[in-house]
Amino acid sequence: MKKGILLILSGFAGSGKGTIVKELLDKYDNYALSVSATTRSPRPGEKDGREYFFKTVEEFEDMIKAEELLEYARYVDNYYGTPAEYVEKMLKDGKDVILEIEQQGALQIKEKRPDALLLFVMPPSVDEVYNRLKGRGTENEETILKRMRQGAKEAEVIGEYDFLIINDDLDECVKRVHNTIQSAKYATFRNMDLIDDVVKGFGEFFNKH
Repeated sequence: MKKGILLILSGFAGSGKGTIVKELLDKYDNYALSVSATTRSPRPGEKDGREYFFKTVEEFEDMIKAEELLEYARYVDNYYGTPAEYVEKMLKDGKDVILEIEQQGALQIKEKRPDALLLFVMPPSVDEVYNRLKGRGTENEETILKRMRQGAKEAEVIGEYDFLIINDDLDECVKRVHNTIQSAKYATFRNMDLIDDVVKGFGEFFNKH
């Protein structure tokens, strides 16, 4: 079985990345969503190993020391991170594993795993970023402008990603993301075994002729 690809999906607030991930999981059977570890308490209905791997602070810090996390960060007094063992198991099972994370974590993973495929999703324009945040109707103007300022910082790092995907139409965007991922599987560095076999095959051919 061919090993899966590790996928990092990031995007501005309001870019629709969460919806894209859900659509990929619903429409195609080769994707799996990575489960993060966290030190926050489970919310009603959440199950360990499904929404998150729930850890104590001590357990999480032991994972950091043992380098068992592909990336981690601390938000509002709680740790969040991506357990390497879980991701590796899914990849070996042939699944393309999706991590929907922000840029700090994405670049941490790129450093540790240069084979990871990094995709950045955004609306077609900066005005549309604002319109989508405004259209949600869940945040006041001050919070929206704070998110826009964060977006301005994120824009400066988009060049670190492998592909930029414009989300102007959801169905088309999901197809675009899926096709980009499938095309990436043909990259030469992902097929070195096949290349070695071809080189060896030519050697064997000329030995016979």
